[in-house]
Amino acid sequence: MRFRAKIVDLACLNNFSRVINTIAKLAKTCTLRLTVCKLYFILSDKVANGGASMWCELCQGNFFDEFQMEGVAAEHNEIYLELMPENLSRALKTAHSAKAVKIKLTNKHCPCLRVAVELPSLSSSSRIVTHDIPVGVIPRRIWNDFREPTVPDFDVSIYLPVLKIMKSVVERMKNLSNFIVIEANLSGEMNLKIETDLASVTTHFKDLGNPPWEDECQSSAQGRDLESMAEARIDIKKLQQLLAGQQVNPTKALCNIVSKRIVHFILLHEDVSLQYFIPALS
Repeated sequence: MRFRAKIVDLACLNNFSRVINTIAKLAKTCTLRLTVCKLYFILSDKVANGGASMWCELCQGNFFDEFQMEGVAAEHNEIYLELMPENLSRALKTAHSAKAVKIKLTNKHCPCLRVAVELPSLSSSSRIVTHDIPVGVIPRRIWNDFREPTVPDFDVSIYLPVLKIMKSVVERMKNLSNFIVIEANLSGEMNLKIETDLASVTTHFKDLGNPPWEDECQSSAQGRDLESMAEARIDIKKLQQLLAGQQVNPTKALCNIVSKRIVHFILLHEDVSLQYFIPALS
């Protein structure tokens, strides 16, 4: 099992750092799945236990100048590692003016991702800062626990408003309640609501548009009254974490609501897709 990669292009490095920062805000620990073409960051808290789950997918060719890996076996050419994304985020913070960053899977005393940051220096010799990030190697027998989650059979799918605006609304509401109700309909309307003994506050968004879904995952949306709202009450902190982690506005951001069950967010950037599932609370 081997893995090594290198980033030389500064724009790619900054992009990669931004992705890792976002993931660090969403997950204390997560699974990094490496394949020949892609990297995946996976958080699979059991939704049944009230945990959020995440599936983030990157094409390695958009970030790395060199990328080599050998998986656990020829027919299972993949590697699954458990790590704390905050550690990787910290290591990359030292790299914002780097000439190159190399990442390598090592195993001296324990399995580690070694991040070697080559910094510009005035002399001919370069300065290299290395960070060893401990990882756990996930055995082949439990890989199936980390499959891509299926898009739920939703009642309403809607494009999200500008995330910065949504973030500031949610941050203000967080001071009043631990829970938020997201409701939306098939006429492009979405409301964010909180209700407490002392106040009820609603923010309305209009003309957001509803994505055209071509397939079976929208069966419960078909034949639905366009004005009727689908709603889910969720943990406001989990929503705030998702919005706080977005450092660049995605090219596409949408949310699917399964009434009273789950809210599924899909954020698409040019070279990254992030899905985030927040279970509804009763």
